Amino acid sequence: MSNQDTRIQQMHTMLNLQNSMNTKVNTDWRNQGFEWYRAIWVECAELMDHYGWKWWKHQTPDTEQVALELIDIWHFGLSILLQSGASDEVLARQLAERLVVHTDSADFRLDLEAFTAATLNDKQFHIGLFGRLMAGVGMTPEQLYRGYVGKNVLNFFRQDHGYKDGSYRKQWHDGREDNEHLVEVVQSLDAATASFKDDVYQALSERYR
Repeated sequence: MSNQDTRIQQMHTMLNLQNSMNTKVNTDWRNQGFEWYRAIWVECAELMDHYGWKWWKHQTPDTEQVALELIDIWHFGLSILLQSGASDEVLARQLAERLVVHTDSADFRLDLEAFTAATLNDKQFHIGLFGRLMAGVGMTPEQLYRGYVGKNVLNFFRQDHGYKDGSYRKQWHDGREDNEHLVEVVQSLDAATASFKDDVYQALSERYR
């Protein structure tokens, strides 16, 4: 399988996961008129705080937290694209082609403001501008994929194991939280396989027991 085919497959997987998660929240989510763009610009403000913008005090960019915020924004961006009515196949190919991780800006904050302004202007998800944000913190497409799939699978895992009724144990038998186990799991598996999301779920199941 070529790198491009792998990228398209990964985009398709993420679109499928996002639709499944949205459907779990509301089975008719596509017709609810949810303001996904608003969730994006609010996340952008939080992201700016993690990166740092205050000139009157010393601040060091928390790039790890910024990366997590970008993954959250990706969730909402995929929702906007899915709500457009285009098929998953078409969207996956568009994402694979348009998500170019590159920036010519020396200041990440300027790219973030441009992305936020574009989002507020037409309430759409700007894939190219998002790629510039990824470049600004050194996030690769594989890191985006691993982070996104991992977070979604963990959310499903929690729901399937009693998160709603309170019986789920976020701290597992070895005293570590599920997020810590997730990091180890996603790094140990081959993200290029079509079964990646299922492999993550299975590995979490084995550790949880």
